[in-house]
Amino acid sequence: MFRNKRSMELNTVEVWDGNVANGQALRQAGVDVVAAYPITPSTGTVEAYAAHHANGYVDGEFVMVESEHAAMSGCIGASAAGARAATATSSQGLALMVETLYQASGMRMPIVLCMINRALAAPLNVNGDHSDMYLANQCGWISIDACTPEESYDLVLCAFRIGEHKNVRLPVIVNQDGFLTSHKAQNVRPLSDEVAYNFVGDYQEVNSLLNFDKPVTHGVQTESDWHFEHKARQHDTMMKAPKVIEEVFEEYAKISGRKYNMIETHMVEDADVVIVCLGTTYQTTQMTVDKLRAEGKKVGCMMPRVFRPTQLESFAKILKNAKAVVCMDRSAPGGQTGLLYNDVAAALFNTSSRPLLSNVIYGLGGRDINIENLTSVFNHALDEVANGKLNGAIQRFVGVRGPELKYYSVEE
Repeated sequence: MFRNKRSMELNTVEVWDGNVANGQALRQAGVDVVAAYPITPSTGTVEAYAAHHANGYVDGEFVMVESEHAAMSGCIGASAAGARAATATSSQGLALMVETLYQASGMRMPIVLCMINRALAAPLNVNGDHSDMYLANQCGWISIDACTPEESYDLVLCAFRIGEHKNVRLPVIVNQDGFLTSHKAQNVRPLSDEVAYNFVGDYQEVNSLLNFDKPVTHGVQTESDWHFEHKARQHDTMMKAPKVIEEVFEEYAKISGRKYNMIETHMVEDADVVIVCLGTTYQTTQMTVDKLRAEGKKVGCMMPRVFRPTQLESFAKILKNAKAVVCMDRSAPGGQTGLLYNDVAAALFNTSSRPLLSNVIYGLGGRDINIENLTSVFNHALDEVANGKLNGAIQRFVGVRGPELKYYSVEE
């Protein structure tokens, strides 16, 4: 039964932006504590939940703290005490949270973080790219990617089920593109309050600090005696989490009619060239694939719905027939290749598949990426397939003004 003070009557189809969708999912999940500090473009998620709290729709606590570090610290304290906890942030807020992100995962707290992806300063920029998503890539959090407000709504509900599962007990990030999803109003088909809450279920306490019949402590000092074993077990749980994630996605499909996959694909089976990308770019790439397929070009695209844990075996299986793979990273690489490129390269390196593998850096600070840009990327890769080699460089910057930027030469 729905546990909040009041149910909200929702239409079969609502028009919500990504932040509003997040706020509704947090309300329906019956979160006990939301500790938050607002930062653009995630402020709307916090405001939406705060409005539900002020209007008497939730039975939990809303705590406005003094910083993002304090926000995650508040969630950790609430989770350790045996409460369902969640928050939201972006960019510099995530950067300030980083210390506590490691605390949350290391103490196995199933907190849900709504991350509205935004560029990291400097220079200051409030628009969307994946710099913050990438910053959190080794924090031990499961990381899931949404392209639309409806997907974010769905995946936030799924995140509670995944993180709180007895075989997981890890925190979960649900990403969405800043402004492109967070501030864009689209159709969302919500579940009823009761159906949504029954899917998420009552919170099951594990090692609660307030269970005085079974005293526990969290975050103790281990040094070399036990630290390695704790981290190895934490990693093992992450790598086995896909089984639970797939089960949750299957169950959610039964009540919503919307099926999510660990990796989303579009026309990859016979594609000569496959683009791998994240977020809203995947939707634009799907449209580009359809356009080029109509022209007789064998292209396809792929999106890791679950960004972390990395799915090396699945990458290799899906990409085994491709002649060229272009990994598109929407984050400043900082003197290296992008994370998607590194993940795919690791997946393919010890297999018999040897596609031409290249890295495109694009869309930093919210720079637009459109069908024309993506058509150029596909055609460039098709030319490389025809020539049997990369065109001089592993990494290229696409859509940046000035001379073309190429790095990591592969010229013979």
